[in-house]
Amino acid sequence: MAEPKTKQTEENVIDFVNSFADTEQKKQDSFELIKLFQDFTGYEPEVWGPSIIGFGVYHYKSERSRQEGDWPLIGFSPRKAAISLYVYSDAPGQQDLLKELGKFKMGKGCIYVKKLSDINQDALKKMVNTTIEFLQQKYGSK
Repeated sequence: MAEPKTKQTEENVIDFVNSFADTEQKKQDSFELIKLFQDFTGYEPEVWGPSIIGFGVYHYKSERSRQEGDWPLIGFSPRKAAISLYVYSDAPGQQDLLKELGKFKMGKGCIYVKKLSDINQDALKKMVNTTIEFLQQKYGSK
């Protein structure tokens, strides 16, 4: 069975943001997202792999392969081109929430935003909540 490459690390989240985010705006937005996600979910931020800050954890088993592993319930990465938000699961109602979210681009499994002020934080919180509920119902709590 293939081992997932992205795993939880012991890296300090603050140090990670300060070294990884390439602009002051991304650093500021990253610290705001950390506070928002931590306050809203109650989960502590953890660095996953070389570039993701995750909150909570679930154990998944792929339906298409034999791969399984742990993954954050929600997360983000302050990448060069945009901030990648890992908050979308295609849970019921999330297509409607995307219409309220604001200015973003959609990837396969994430939402790309240039800056946090481009999106509606209430819609983001609803998306976070529906994703966590969906993943915990599908995979259980860890």
